[in-house]
Amino acid sequence: MRVEFLEAARTELDQAFAWYETQQQNLGAQFLNEFEASVRRMIRYPASYVLIGANIRRCLVKRFPYGILYGIDADKIIIIAVAHLHRKPDYWIDRA
Repeated sequence: MRVEFLEAARTELDQAFAWYETQQQNLGAQFLNEFEASVRRMIRYPASYVLIGANIRRCLVKRFPYGILYGIDADKIIIIAVAHLHRKPDYWIDRA
């Protein structure tokens, strides 16, 4: 299964990485490692995560307060948001 990002989701991922790197050396890399592990789980079990909207699922990133919001379209996963879970809920809804 392929994984694609909406541009806004890619920007969110880049911003989260940059912020964690400013907090502690190598923390951004740790965030990316956990993010990638979450994506690998999504690829393995794409339909196993909770539905939070019409055809939108959320996979939580371990150790970090982020959720990966995605949709499934045939043979690909489309990441629509890399959402901080303590900020504005549902800000991403117009992307779906």
